[in-house]
Amino acid sequence: MFQTRREFLEKVGVGLAGISLLSAIPGSTAEKDTSLPRSSPDQQGVSSAGIVNFIQVAERRRFRLHSLMVLRHGHVVAEGWWGPYRADLKHSLYSLSKSVTAMAVGLAVSERLLDIEDQVVSFFPEDLPADADNLLANLRVKHLLTMSTGHALTDAEIFPRLVGTPNDNWARTFLALPIAHEPGTRFQYNTMATYMLGRIVQKQAKQTLMEYLTPRLFEPLGIEGADWEIDTQRNNVGGWGLRLRTEDIAKFGQLLLQNGVWNEKQVVSSAWVDAATQVQIVQPRPTSPKRPVEQDDWLQGYGYQLWGCRNGAYRADGACGQFCIVLPDEDAVIAITAEQADMQAVLDEVWNHLLPAFQRNNQTTEATQKSFQKTMESLVITPPPGSVASSIASQVNGKRFSIAENKSGISQFSLAFAGGGWTMELTDKQGKHLIKGGLASWRESITDLSPLPLKLIPTPVPNEARHPIAASGVWRDTNTFVMTWRFIDTAHYDTLTCRFDGNTVQLTPRDSMSEVMGRKEQRPAVEGIIVAGR
Repeated sequence: MFQTRREFLEKVGVGLAGISLLSAIPGSTAEKDTSLPRSSPDQQGVSSAGIVNFIQVAERRRFRLHSLMVLRHGHVVAEGWWGPYRADLKHSLYSLSKSVTAMAVGLAVSERLLDIEDQVVSFFPEDLPADADNLLANLRVKHLLTMSTGHALTDAEIFPRLVGTPNDNWARTFLALPIAHEPGTRFQYNTMATYMLGRIVQKQAKQTLMEYLTPRLFEPLGIEGADWEIDTQRNNVGGWGLRLRTEDIAKFGQLLLQNGVWNEKQVVSSAWVDAATQVQIVQPRPTSPKRPVEQDDWLQGYGYQLWGCRNGAYRADGACGQFCIVLPDEDAVIAITAEQADMQAVLDEVWNHLLPAFQRNNQTTEATQKSFQKTMESLVITPPPGSVASSIASQVNGKRFSIAENKSGISQFSLAFAGGGWTMELTDKQGKHLIKGGLASWRESITDLSPLPLKLIPTPVPNEARHPIAASGVWRDTNTFVMTWRFIDTAHYDTLTCRFDGNTVQLTPRDSMSEVMGRKEQRPAVEGIIVAGR
């Protein structure tokens, strides 16, 4: 399965760049203090040295982690954000969203809005293809939940049929996909299956997923400020696009660990959580495995939108290293956000270092305590290296460049230096955009420049026009200024290399996923010339 997800990152990301028991009563109020209780590793029987070892290995292996939170016995024993990422910022979760959608289905089942044995076609009679066959008729909600829809197509093959096409009815497109196998007989990862689950809940509840889940799940857990990307018909997309804080991810894992109970209230049916976290289907064994099956965390079975793991664990996860790992035997939860291509490598180090940290509590010494505190307080993504000054800075300072016609629609560009930082002004078809940055240091600001071209799937957050961004810039050489823009509520960043030559400039973009995956940047370089009189 990891190979399938990597294929999705490589192929779809390139193709789309640039463009039961009753639940708690809806409306119940959350406790005033909605944060998780804090403790120390030694108080909860956790080796702080094991946590430090995990972080050191992650940095040595150049994992691109953004945050880490470790819970034991319901207490946060370690938490850290690699600056400029912060505790109060949401983070794009990609497919970790699927597991939250599965809880929405469980709530809807508890409220008798639907049943997992319901035919999928029964919810979309107006969208059925003219040549619908028995395989489509046999497709049930439970098959969507377990990724056993019978489709042979991968996400990389399905998504180009949806995004950027004249047909904006994605449910209709899904129902017209050819089904190759009897539903329920084999696992095939299918993000649109989760999208359909979201659509079914929204149809039955006559609300968006956000509206449905806010009083039933988010408010009881004290999750505030969540948002979810939408399709062209303004449906929350279900299979991706949810943004939560790291602590919210940890709360979700703790809810699962507590069998759906929160503050002594049954938020989600315990029967549903039990079914969702059990293996419901086993992935096909690869003919030429890259590692032994027992060591592959994508071949340990699948529940209701949750992955089985080694070591008796299970997880919700999303592309680029978004993790909510639940370890029932250790009464522990691990939340991670990142931009990391090799997700199995992260899990390997979780088992190598964090799992043993729960299983043995080395005696805490003053030295180990200081090492732990220093490690957690010093997490930072170091800005790219370079010089803060150049002999040509004054020559280009504030000059406006007219950009030659290009596919990106950029028409003007300027770069001004002042106060130990810089301000870039860029004009494209959407208007004028500003980004402010530091010199060899992160400087945070708000921009209306869109991060959509950086996302694997370019679906927007509803009504969002401005984005927090942390930017840094350095002179790579006398004539070359390189800016790095981190959209810090997403997993991604952008780099713009500005090569000045007399009265001309060449702007070369490179998105972070192209860098992470080692693939070619899809956006071309553009060229400009100083506007006369400027």
